[in-house]
Amino acid sequence: MSDAAKLMKSNQEQAVASWVGYLNQLRLDNLLSSLSRLDVNLQDALTSIDEAIRKIDLEVVAANRGGVKGMHGFIAEVAEVGVGNARSQILAEGTVYQWVNDNGPVDLMRSGMEIQQKFVAAGGRFGLGAIAEHLSKYPEFVKNGGKYQIPGNHFAVIQHLHAMPPEEASKSLTRSGDGPSLKDWERIHSFFHDGSVSIESLEPSKLDYHEVQRGAYSSTLKAEKKSLHSTDQALRDNAYKKSQPSLQEGAKATLASTAVEGGAAFVLAVAKKRREGKKLTMFTSEDWIDIADDTGFGFFEGGVRSLSVYSLTNFTATSAAVASSIVTAAVGVAEQANKLRRGEIDELEFIETAELVSLEAAVSALSSFVGQALFPVPLLGAVIGNTVGTIMYKTVSSSLSEREARLIERYRSEQRALDEHLATEHQELIEKLDVSMSDYLAVLERAFSPDVEATLLGSVDLALALGVASEDVLDSDEKVFAYFLE
Repeated sequence: MSDAAKLMKSNQEQAVASWVGYLNQLRLDNLLSSLSRLDVNLQDALTSIDEAIRKIDLEVVAANRGGVKGMHGFIAEVAEVGVGNARSQILAEGTVYQWVNDNGPVDLMRSGMEIQQKFVAAGGRFGLGAIAEHLSKYPEFVKNGGKYQIPGNHFAVIQHLHAMPPEEASKSLTRSGDGPSLKDWERIHSFFHDGSVSIESLEPSKLDYHEVQRGAYSSTLKAEKKSLHSTDQALRDNAYKKSQPSLQEGAKATLASTAVEGGAAFVLAVAKKRREGKKLTMFTSEDWIDIADDTGFGFFEGGVRSLSVYSLTNFTATSAAVASSIVTAAVGVAEQANKLRRGEIDELEFIETAELVSLEAAVSALSSFVGQALFPVPLLGAVIGNTVGTIMYKTVSSSLSEREARLIERYRSEQRALDEHLATEHQELIEKLDVSMSDYLAVLERAFSPDVEATLLGSVDLALALGVASEDVLDSDEKVFAYFLE
């Protein structure tokens, strides 16, 4: 493969890696953006609750608004605004409630809808009596799109009894006792009978009747703040899950890489045939088979590359450029291993070529990484960096190759001469050692001979052989007597 073709293929490989890296970074950026928005949403929601507590404390309780019997109604209005806005804000939907607070026909406004709130337990009619009174004063309230809001627990009873047929009511409900009674059922059906108010004109509050009493609202709103934190955590968990690498995204990246590498392989295969002097019209069936083989391998290599890069960048601490170089080196070494198995190259050539493939892949990765840092544009930076780095590497390696070859050859000649010299010295030393060992063994044998006289003479020779001074050796009767008797 020519240098231009290698550069084109290297650029295409790093472009694929850069694209996968861009997809990964995009997911992370979206996650960080989502978490930042969630921080703002949570703070806004908690502020709405704190504001509701402040208003209830100062403008309702401290001012004794509504007196003993009516205070809970004003508490309910402010609490509904605070809770309703907070639950909307935590979902990034902004504020929806406004407290009218003018003692008029409308208590609350929600996204343009007028709401009259009735938190009434007196009379055992679940607030329906209060609704009837309000409607008599403002008969156009419902016709103009207004809604009546009652405690959540009251609405649940009304809805249940309203849907209950007479036969079931007469059988399952009692005249008195705990829970809804037959009398409650009759009151509810009587209220809706004339058609002036339908059940669709009623809606439940987010709070129950007992939750907005003077001694309960504080704990109710504190519990709401805990609920907001739980909702926020669930949203964060969901955002994190969405940011995780997915099979679908991996498949998309693989298809894109397959198309790019397959297309590049096709172009290179056709260009190779054209360099051989053939025109497209002169291509034979064998030529097209060769091109198809190269293209098919390109498709396969592209799929393997993208899947490997996607896995390495998402499940290990590996950058896209390095991941692509790992795949490139692995494919190159595998190709050389096949040549070694087929006997096309020897072991030395395999090692040298594998080292060269790995080095070029490393240069490509480093160049692409630097290029992407200098030009933070997806694909462009990687391609520019890879092109510049590869050209520089090729220029330097080619300019130094002749000099390096001479240095290596001189080094090999020196090593061969040194090996021959050391081998000669080694052989001479071995021969001297053999002679010395023979003499030593002979002296040792005489020193330990069964013959006493021979042993004495052998001992003298052994002492001299071991380096004992001659004047210290007991080699005469005079020296022996002097040594033992003096």
